[in-house]
Amino acid sequence: RTRMSIREGFSGTVGNTPLILIKSLSEATGCKILGKAEYLNPGGSVKDRPARYIIEAAIKSGELKEGGTIVEATAGNTGVGLTLVANSMGFKSHYIIPDKMSTEKIELLRTLGATVEVVPTVSRDHPEHFSKIAQRRANEIPNAFYANQFGSIPNYTSHYETTGPEIWEACSGRIDGICIAAGTGGTLAGISNYIKEKDPKTKIFLIDPPGSGVAWEPKDGALVPREKTAEEKGSASSVMEGIGSAWVYTPLAKAKIDGVFQGNDSLGIEMALYLMRNEGLLVGGSAGLNVVGAVWLAQKLGPGHTIVTVLCDGGKNYTSKMFSEKWRKDHNIEITHTTAQSFVDTYDARHVIVENS
Repeated sequence: RTRMSIREGFSGTVGNTPLILIKSLSEATGCKILGKAEYLNPGGSVKDRPARYIIEAAIKSGELKEGGTIVEATAGNTGVGLTLVANSMGFKSHYIIPDKMSTEKIELLRTLGATVEVVPTVSRDHPEHFSKIAQRRANEIPNAFYANQFGSIPNYTSHYETTGPEIWEACSGRIDGICIAAGTGGTLAGISNYIKEKDPKTKIFLIDPPGSGVAWEPKDGALVPREKTAEEKGSASSVMEGIGSAWVYTPLAKAKIDGVFQGNDSLGIEMALYLMRNEGLLVGGSAGLNVVGAVWLAQKLGPGHTIVTVLCDGGKNYTSKMFSEKWRKDHNIEITHTTAQSFVDTYDARHVIVENS
């Protein structure tokens, strides 16, 4: 019988999430497909880790003072993590969130006690982009601290010091591949740097949704990110929340990857539905896309390998969106893949848009 330990408060419960064997997909690929269950963090997502690190670093540096207000531009999950850490330490929270995010996330933030401004979704160069509004609010609100997850080294450090080591130890150092999507890039960068230091042969792939603003190209034996040109970006867009980097954020620039898969919204949503109905795993669309990437990497490497991905958040915040038949119909998303083998069969070498030679 496992002895339970006592942990101190919200921050003490962040991390040490289980690594779950996804049985049906493992059997279909002949690989061990493992999902790091970050949706089991106390705030419900992988963002609890950087939220804790960002606030603790700001307190230590003196940027966040007693009774202060944490200001952030967020797609929702970072805001939830920041608010819960803030509540436990006596801070206030003020967030700017784009209107394309789920109503569940917005209402949850308000329920937790945060001030939430919902603003129109506009391009990055627009003066009313949510990140620019957040910067202005941080200057306007007395005793405010701008968390700035997009430019935060603690965002990266949280995964380098915790998530990466947890994955390595759980797998006893036997990992052949890792595939995850990226938003700020903190998870990808932290995990990739730690695992590559332990075993440079581990293949680490990014899976990108349509509309990502970042391209990767080989340079000096590595893949280096750069912002896409307007022509490269085109008109593609994604309904996924929290992934698909708009530009080269500070954490993302530190990532060490071997290749990039071009994913799509439909498969990510279909996979989330599949995991719920066949594996009992209630996760969001970005987690679904991560698992698609893990299946593709398993197909690329062949049977007998161990592939790890991240189940970044839970599905409860998406009942009004991807789990709604009406919403899927409005967004022309059809459910055509309903078996493990059908997802395995989606792999095509052309999904690899760049690879480090």
